[in-house]
Amino acid sequence: MAAGCPLPGGGHGARWALPLRPPLCLACAVETLGDGSASLVRKKHVLSRLHDALAWQALPLVQLLAPDERVCLHLIGTLFGLLHTVEDSSALDLFVEVLVRLVVELKSQQYLRCILEESQKELCKATTMRGSLPTFTLLGKLVDAIPGFADTLVVEHSNLVDHLLMGLMYPNEGIKAAVCYLYGKLYSSSVGAERLSAHFEERLCGLFLNTLGRAQTKELQVNCLGLLKELLKSDHFVSILMNNSKTEEESETPEFLEGENPLPLVLKKLLLTRDEMLQAASSHCVAAVLVHSPSRYAPAFIHADVPEFLFECLSCNSEILIWSVYCCLLLLTEERLFFSKCHTVYGIESLVRSLQDVLQLNNVELHKQGLLLFTEILKRQPVEIKLFTNRGVCIEAIDVLMETVNCPVLEVVVDAMRAVAAFLRKDHLSSPPVPYEELQKLMEAVLKRCADLSPPQSSKRHAGDLLFSVSQSHPANRSLSRVPQRQGQLLLSTLESFRNACRLAVEFQSDPMAQENAFTAPNSGSKDTLSNFSEFLLRICDSLCIPMVMNYLEGAVSPSVMEVFISTLNTLFTVVPNMRNKFSKKLEQEMSELLQKGLPPLNYTVAESLLLLAETPEPFSLDQSLCSHQHCFVLLLYFAYTLGDRFVPEAELSLAIRNFLVSAQDRGDCPPPYILRAALYLLAVCQDKGKALDLRSLCTIRRILNNLPDLSFVYVHCPLLMKFFLHYPELTGRFGHQVLQLWFSWGDCKQTETEEAGFGVSDQLSSANPLLPILKSNSSILLILLDLVCSSSVEVAWKVLMTLRTFLEKNEDVLVCDLLRNQFLQILQQLLVESSSASLKANRNLPVLLSLLFLVQLRSKGVRELDSTDFKLLHQVSNLCGKCKPRDTDLLQPSLNFLYCSLHQTTPCSQQRAVAVLLSNVSLLELLQKVLECTWLRSPPPAYLSSEDALLCSGWLLVASLLLYQHRYNTEVHQTLSLDLTKVVNAVIFKKKKPILLLVSIMQFLRAILRQNFSSSLLVIVGQNTAQGATQPQPSSLQDAALHPLTSQQVFSLVVSLQNLLVHVQLQKDLLLSQAVLACLETLVEYLYVKNQDVALHVASQPWHRFLLFTLLSGGQKSFLQPEVLRLMTLFLRYQSSNIISQKEISQVLQEATEANLAELPEATSRALHLFLCQIQSSHCQVEPVQSGTIQTLLERLLGQRSTCVKHQDIVCLGSVAVSLSHIGD
Repeated sequence: MAAGCPLPGGGHGARWALPLRPPLCLACAVETLGDGSASLVRKKHVLSRLHDALAWQALPLVQLLAPDERVCLHLIGTLFGLLHTVEDSSALDLFVEVLVRLVVELKSQQYLRCILEESQKELCKATTMRGSLPTFTLLGKLVDAIPGFADTLVVEHSNLVDHLLMGLMYPNEGIKAAVCYLYGKLYSSSVGAERLSAHFEERLCGLFLNTLGRAQTKELQVNCLGLLKELLKSDHFVSILMNNSKTEEESETPEFLEGENPLPLVLKKLLLTRDEMLQAASSHCVAAVLVHSPSRYAPAFIHADVPEFLFECLSCNSEILIWSVYCCLLLLTEERLFFSKCHTVYGIESLVRSLQDVLQLNNVELHKQGLLLFTEILKRQPVEIKLFTNRGVCIEAIDVLMETVNCPVLEVVVDAMRAVAAFLRKDHLSSPPVPYEELQKLMEAVLKRCADLSPPQSSKRHAGDLLFSVSQSHPANRSLSRVPQRQGQLLLSTLESFRNACRLAVEFQSDPMAQENAFTAPNSGSKDTLSNFSEFLLRICDSLCIPMVMNYLEGAVSPSVMEVFISTLNTLFTVVPNMRNKFSKKLEQEMSELLQKGLPPLNYTVAESLLLLAETPEPFSLDQSLCSHQHCFVLLLYFAYTLGDRFVPEAELSLAIRNFLVSAQDRGDCPPPYILRAALYLLAVCQDKGKALDLRSLCTIRRILNNLPDLSFVYVHCPLLMKFFLHYPELTGRFGHQVLQLWFSWGDCKQTETEEAGFGVSDQLSSANPLLPILKSNSSILLILLDLVCSSSVEVAWKVLMTLRTFLEKNEDVLVCDLLRNQFLQILQQLLVESSSASLKANRNLPVLLSLLFLVQLRSKGVRELDSTDFKLLHQVSNLCGKCKPRDTDLLQPSLNFLYCSLHQTTPCSQQRAVAVLLSNVSLLELLQKVLECTWLRSPPPAYLSSEDALLCSGWLLVASLLLYQHRYNTEVHQTLSLDLTKVVNAVIFKKKKPILLLVSIMQFLRAILRQNFSSSLLVIVGQNTAQGATQPQPSSLQDAALHPLTSQQVFSLVVSLQNLLVHVQLQKDLLLSQAVLACLETLVEYLYVKNQDVALHVASQPWHRFLLFTLLSGGQKSFLQPEVLRLMTLFLRYQSSNIISQKEISQVLQEATEANLAELPEATSRALHLFLCQIQSSHCQVEPVQSGTIQTLLERLLGQRSTCVKHQDIVCLGSVAVSLSHIGD
């Protein structure tokens, strides 16, 4: 007996004895546990006996305790008290287990409430959080063991949750693990999750993520992941977790990347561990997040580089981990960013190696999941990003596909065929040398495998009665009722693979690198060539493909198989062009037999056939012959029209196809995609010669297409089909985006099918861009195109941009600028709010978007008031510039062009506000400072305009404009610019090896500061030898003091340089440079006149100017009516340089002007002549009375001419730089 009862039925009586060996007195056990003088060893022994009793004799124990509530409460209270007095961990675990099992067996809510009340008291009086560990552990075990206990806890004792929060903050991972375990059980209850929703959002979320991120012990990591797993079942909690972004300060720490969410980073950290259990749990959590909304949550994981570490995990041996990683990556393939960030390029080798290893395992589901992932990556990989950059990996991928094709499990074979079809893409295989020999082996294996799994040709049974020659003993092949369906799927996938191989051969014909592999030795007789591959396709089509299809069609009629097969044969005609005639003759007999077997008897007249399409089968009829007849006839019409055979009039055909679709929809039938593709193509071809579709027909088409997973299943790359979808608003609103996406995505790799579908089509839309006339008639499609620029690949975005550019240039009568500007604003606002600096720069479509924004700005003619949208755009674009660095030329070039145009294409009132917006942006001014400083760092060659030089030009022009308008409107300045004047002046003096436009831009800046006498609130001028904080160097002479901050040497060097540039203008005929040089020379002399009249007059009267004047006159025109000559003469007259300009030259100008047709003079010449004549009048030159009358007459004629002349475009784009001609020539 236990302590206190030496004999059975001793002091406590026999009724307390439990039937154990040796016997146990329950009363003695209770007394011993409550005896403070009893040793811990003795108490552990008693607890061990009680544990055995609960395990093996629970019923007698409960029968003893249940009637006496007082004893039960005493025992529970004793055990609960011991939890908080014993420090031995093994004893604590035993106390908890006994107490939990006792309460479970007693099945009374009273005792549960007792424990909850005692727990509440204990947590409140605990002096340290360490003493609360037993309570947290006990509650966790109780919640786990007793259904509904979690609900009771959160409903009746919700204040306990506050103690859980305190436990998570305590620096002890044992306590944190117990708390997380209990939290996990509470949130697994629907009542608990609902009651604790606000608690999680407001208090727990951030603390939990921090705990998970810093967990070191495996116990805490596992319990945290258990809690996370429960939370991720709720879309609400997922949203909270994924929106719990770090603040800007936190994101700058090494532990977190800029602007990223902590959850992806924490899960990535767990993927880095070598513990496969933690890696599997982490990847499971990633999948649990993504399954709620891949498009919403995938970008956060992609920006955190989680895919990279998922691919690394594929090298493990754990099937559970590999399955979980496959699931995660499969969900990530739904996000375009997964591909554009090149994660697939990084991970494709790991995936191929993983598939090689997985195929050695006896796990069919894992095989299928891996193949599904591989197929999705092959299908979705953007064309412009090559997946296989290593030929060795490409060969390994072919080996994997061959192994899966030869798998004994039918379902795996079908999935393998789909993967082969996706693999056979030009961009997957175009890296030389192309592995033609391996591709031959692959295609031979594919066709032979399909032939092996097909029924024997001698069989007379239907396909539904045939079984495949596969291992029927394999568990995956026991569902034999699905075999006929699998047979059709297998054949269809095989034919699609073969068709893609044929297309591949045709596409490689236009690629010189692919025709004969560059690394093949000359005259080596290598079989690894395109010609051998093409001939192989013809041979194997004859020996395997055609007999296999004929054999299949003996037992079943399949329009889908017929459609793919006929399309394949059509492509084969171009695989080996010099064998086309021979192939045609050989195919003629076989095709006749094929059509007889593959098509049901269609012995109808044309009129009867059209009526057949509108027929509806009898209700509940199982006969599918009518549908087969209809489908086959639609395919016949489709192939006939693609080959130019219009044996049915378009108007009648359009009506018949409409009736066919409406009839199918009315009976709840949805034709397969290949039939829909043919029907839509026929409707598109007939649309101009038939009646417009009525509302019922449009609704029918819309409902049918809504059931498709992807519009690409029915898409044919044909201008008429695009016009069909964009003609009807009912179709444009729902499918316009997808159709245009497919239209622009259809590159050279799809050329073969384009030619098939477009053969014989009307030339009405065969212009360079058939979309342009559609845009002119429906400008709302522009919004769809603009969205494509933002959401598509860079290749597609550029195609859209070129289309929009052409449209805007050719259709000036269409007022679309306001429409586009509003859309631009929404896109930029969203990008700037949702993206960090790093992600903005990584957005490869943003430069295209900004280029289009500048194009729209350039499209605006004349001067106009800026509205609220314009100012918001100005604000967003300037903010975007502030987030960039000078090396981000692709973003900054169109942005600075836009800002520059905004300043120069508006009224003074709007101009004043625009300048204020730009000058209030400190980050923009800091960027401009850095851009200008890059001028002194550029390498002298080359002299052409590089992208870096173009950005420098835009930077100088924009700063010059800001200086000009800040001074004009006295705008407040929040950030100053500082420049070394000596470097600026030397850039003009030593002008060699500088692009002309860069020189013009720097001269514009020099003009701006000269006009303000080097006194600007926006600009701080420093000398080359002036250190920060040092005093300015003193001028060396009185003359220099008067010209300060310029020196007389700099002035004379500038004058000589500008004179030489004018001579260069005479040779190069560069009007822009001449206008800039003359404007700079005028401003320089004006500055000198203000500072020191003697120096100014000395410069203006230099004899070399007369030589310069006659050098300009000795050019091709030999006329005074040139803008350079007239402006130069005006300058000399202004400063009374009589030794340069005499009465003779004035008379010659007047004579030429009188004889000239002023209406035909260029605008620059007319303006220069007007200034010259006005200068003669104002300077009181000695002219004859007759000449005075002539001058007045000419001025009146010029004034009348200027009021009627057409204003030309002021903003021009030189290279990639926007330049205002009035800004340069003013």
